[in-house]
Amino acid sequence: MDVIPTPQQVRRALVRAERGAALDVEEAGALLAATGAELDRLCVAAARVRDAGLEAAGRPGVVTYSPKVFIPITRLCRDRCHYCTFVETPAQAAREGRAPYLSPDEILAIASQGAAMGCLEALFTLGDRPEDRWPEAQAWLDEQGYDSTLAYVRAMAIRVLEETGLLPHLNPGVMSWEEMNRLKPVSPSMGMMLETTSRRLFETRGEAHYGSPDKDPAVRLRVLEDAGRLAIPFTTGLLVGIGETLLERAETIFALRETSRRYGAVQEVIVQNFRAKPDTAMRHTDDLGLAEYRAAIAVTRLVLGPKARVQAPPNLVDLAECRALLDAGVDDWGGVSPLTPDHVNPERPWPSLERLRAITAECGFDLRPRLTVHPEYVRAGEPWLDPRVRGHVSALAQHDGLAIEGVRPVGLPWQEPDGGAGLHGDGSGRTDLHTAVDTEGRTEDRRSDFADVYGDWDAVREAAATTGAPAVLTAEGGAALRAAEADPGGLSPEDALTLITADGDLLDAVCRLADDLRRETVGDDVTYIVNRNINFTNVCYVGCRFCAFAQRRTDADAYSLSLDQVADRAEEAWGLGATEVCMQGGIDPELPADAYFDLVAAVKQRVPGMHVHAFSPMEVVNGTARTGLSIEDFLIKAREAGLGSLPGTAAEILDDEVRWVLTKGKLPTRTWVEIVSTAHRVGVPTTSTMMYGHVDHPRHWVGHLQLLGRIQDETGGFTEFVPLPFVHTSAPIYLAGVARPGPTLRDNRAVHAMARILLHGRIRNIQTSWVKLGVEGTRMMLRSGANDLGGTLMEETISRMAGSEHGSAKTVAELEEIGAGIGRPVRERTTLYALR
Repeated sequence: MDVIPTPQQVRRALVRAERGAALDVEEAGALLAATGAELDRLCVAAARVRDAGLEAAGRPGVVTYSPKVFIPITRLCRDRCHYCTFVETPAQAAREGRAPYLSPDEILAIASQGAAMGCLEALFTLGDRPEDRWPEAQAWLDEQGYDSTLAYVRAMAIRVLEETGLLPHLNPGVMSWEEMNRLKPVSPSMGMMLETTSRRLFETRGEAHYGSPDKDPAVRLRVLEDAGRLAIPFTTGLLVGIGETLLERAETIFALRETSRRYGAVQEVIVQNFRAKPDTAMRHTDDLGLAEYRAAIAVTRLVLGPKARVQAPPNLVDLAECRALLDAGVDDWGGVSPLTPDHVNPERPWPSLERLRAITAECGFDLRPRLTVHPEYVRAGEPWLDPRVRGHVSALAQHDGLAIEGVRPVGLPWQEPDGGAGLHGDGSGRTDLHTAVDTEGRTEDRRSDFADVYGDWDAVREAAATTGAPAVLTAEGGAALRAAEADPGGLSPEDALTLITADGDLLDAVCRLADDLRRETVGDDVTYIVNRNINFTNVCYVGCRFCAFAQRRTDADAYSLSLDQVADRAEEAWGLGATEVCMQGGIDPELPADAYFDLVAAVKQRVPGMHVHAFSPMEVVNGTARTGLSIEDFLIKAREAGLGSLPGTAAEILDDEVRWVLTKGKLPTRTWVEIVSTAHRVGVPTTSTMMYGHVDHPRHWVGHLQLLGRIQDETGGFTEFVPLPFVHTSAPIYLAGVARPGPTLRDNRAVHAMARILLHGRIRNIQTSWVKLGVEGTRMMLRSGANDLGGTLMEETISRMAGSEHGSAKTVAELEEIGAGIGRPVRERTTLYALR
């Protein structure tokens, strides 16, 4: 039941708002109840914030809109929202002579007409995953050759770009991280209304969102977060008047502020008023009143601040009432179409642009057209705009990021970037950026966009505080040790946590057990491989907060190798006795679609006998997004090109609580698991890794190791496990004061030993990193369960740039000396652990 704020609470909050003080949720809830003169004062305060934001953005007095066409791809949906008239059933569509989906010809006809009339945006609107509910939807997709609705949306977005030049804005509802990653290359922006964070409206029978799985507030907030991690300019907002209380309304606004500040991807917030529609469950619910609507807009503006773009649909109020919305702090009218109706609110026609411009001018503003992606993101370019749509955006944008006045879109090819001379070069062997790979480390302690690319550091620090720092447990470890001796691989999480936090005599006993298990499993041989690491580019826009390797394309330390240079390095390594090259690189938005396949082929053509161990799961995700292939098809094509195995890097900690602190845009845990499991299934073995000692807790180490054990039980495809101590020296997350300065010696011993224990009977080989631990540290790990030294490397740019002090190459003699120092024989092996 809604609790109405008292007049005193409203007045107190209003005074604070007028002073510019930061509001809390309760004060925002109080202001949402403002009426009369107090509401007028509230709107004045909000308008002042709006005006300051427009001034700071370099366009004072400018209100924007997007000239668009509305393309209802399908009206089928698996949800049952109680206020919606957009959705229909297959039977309703059939009665009116419509197929389950618009055909490609119908979509292009709408887009082409819109382009001729000066529209710049193609708004793709559709129900959530209709094939999950309606067999007719799945049948239509099957007949047309599409795996899913989103696959069809992707294909149609490309056709609209190529044949009309309109910029697609995709609004398909709830999407996964993987799905948005695949759609980003075909759309400058996407959107999904948060609507409300009220779980009551979702869980209570008879309320607006009951029975609609995609309206779960937690799910929708996750979509907003994933869009931020992927640097997708994203439109969202709240739907006001669907039964939420004032406090619930305020909580929704604050949730939007939190995700906006954390990732910077919320390009606009729509404040949409509820209007009842006939033939819906909420047809008898009152429309939201204008006063309440004004208050919601004003509070949204005050809470989100001057940088936010706040939109109100001009067709959902009477035209004269648009003045009141501008007075409340609106600075954008959203999409307005001269051609298509608002299919979600068909009873409310768009106002003509002439009348909307006149109303806007009467309020003292100039109405200007924008693109579907807002000016700030147009000007910023990467990482917000994928290179494959950047040309389409640039063709329609002027220098300030707004639309060119009077421009008419023209279809442009949607194609992969040519990559310049890097990778797909001119054959001369030169690189696109710099002529040689850095061998001395960084010239600067941080990349040029340090303040922006990693997100809001204050939000990162707040999130890191919840992960917890390691603390050695003092509980008696004898029972846990006996359990480990009896059944190492079957140890409970509780016993494992006791042992992985052990110190002193108990830690020594854990390490002895691990060393005994090592001897039982693989004997006393210490193995290594003669290999070379080839980091083919360090240009990357993912924003991993632990990575000192990644650079912007314009940074002094940025480089990219040509295919010839990669092949030259492989050939040189082969001549020095290497049997493997390990190739990994940054997630470069300019990388051609087939680059990964071409890299493998270049090595195999030059050195047919070389084993190619290449591409992290994050690179696989990037490859699937760029090629449009499924994970399985991408891996099969890479295998056919000559890929022999996959590094199981990009794992960091396989717990999203930690991953989203460590990284801004990297793949979630479930996707990492899917990729390595799929690789194993199609015959591509992988390594497994864990980077530890930053913002993690020993419970995360245990969970990570046990998850790897479960994957190995199912697939058997891991060749080894590689613990990677966090190198803090140049890591952004350490420079920002968030992470610890790497693991302690105790941590290193415990992690290596417990890896051997928990993975016993599953993963035979435990590798220790001489790059990160040095000679003496490596010897200690070899006495704590490890049996493998990894490779000679010849080049290890990633650790060096992070500040590793232990070099970037070892000779065979140096590796043999590591083993000799502890009386163990050292043997050369292949990638798959055959002895040579």
